[in-house]
Amino acid sequence: MDKQEDKRIRWKNLRFKPDEYQLLETRFKKTRFRKLSEYMRSVLLEKPVTVNYRDKAMDDVLEELILLRRELNAIGNNLNQAVYQINAAHGNADARLWSHLLSTITGRVEPSINQIKERMNEYAELWSQKLKAVKA
Repeated sequence: MDKQEDKRIRWKNLRFKPDEYQLLETRFKKTRFRKLSEYMRSVLLEKPVTVNYRDKAMDDVLEELILLRRELNAIGNNLNQAVYQINAAHGNADARLWSHLLSTITGRVEPSINQIKERMNEYAELWSQKLKAVKA
């Protein structure tokens, strides 16, 4: 079987003005293509080109979720450090140390967790409103 027909052996050079090339690059970056040559070939051969649109509001939500994840990671790290210190200091922790740890968790961590839950509920409400608007 001859694979010569599958290979791209012919090529053409194109010249663009700077503003034309910038427009081409801008449009290319909005597509799913990894290489500019693939994108140009699809446009020239009038094949379908899939363009990805980004929702700025969803980008803001994603950024906020990233911050919330960092906050949760910090809370987990703090808890791990507290438990490690109790175990390292005494080998077997007594009831006083565990009650102190629980009061620390309640005092410092619980408000942060509640704030994260409230924000997650706000985003869930926002998304449900968007879904209802799209369906309508």
